[in-house]
Amino acid sequence: MTTDVSREINKNLNGGLITGVLLSIAGVIAIAVPNFTTLFAETWIAAILIFAGFTKLVYATQTRDRGGFIWKLLLSGLYIATGIMLFVYPYTGVLTLTLLLGSFLLTEGTFELILAFQLRPQENWAWVLGNGIITLVLGGMIWFQWPFNAPWLLGTLVGISIIFSGISRVMLSLNARSISNPPNGGINPT
Repeated sequence: MTTDVSREINKNLNGGLITGVLLSIAGVIAIAVPNFTTLFAETWIAAILIFAGFTKLVYATQTRDRGGFIWKLLLSGLYIATGIMLFVYPYTGVLTLTLLLGSFLLTEGTFELILAFQLRPQENWAWVLGNGIITLVLGGMIWFQWPFNAPWLLGTLVGISIIFSGISRVMLSLNARSISNPPNGGINPT
């Protein structure tokens, strides 16, 4: 019975380890071809918006007797139209998404700085300050280099995110493996 459980644990750990390695490789590939990755990410967002729009349309028709039908219909139309626009004009979509990302980071950085100074009496408040400064600088870099950075920026960021996801999976699997297979066969030396 315990060997079956042990085999199942090792199978899950190996699966997590393989997944982490594959994610890391995919992240490196995404960074190596950032223009393709950016276009892929933009197309994926378009597909999600269109799907969400049709889902909202179904919801609007199912709940038309509960009020707000026109607004629900308009909202679903906005989702669908935005998704279609991203499909038809992908470069414009990439430019827009990059500008939105820069705006988001500038806003987040500003809020982080304000928060840092409100937390100033507390221990480790400087971490929040550092995060705010870095986020503000990244947002500024995106804004001041826009539109020239648009074709590669999103793909590079997606690649970095995938690499860190892969590394975290590998580390979690290795940690779980060391816990499930302690040295000395689990015998306490004391």
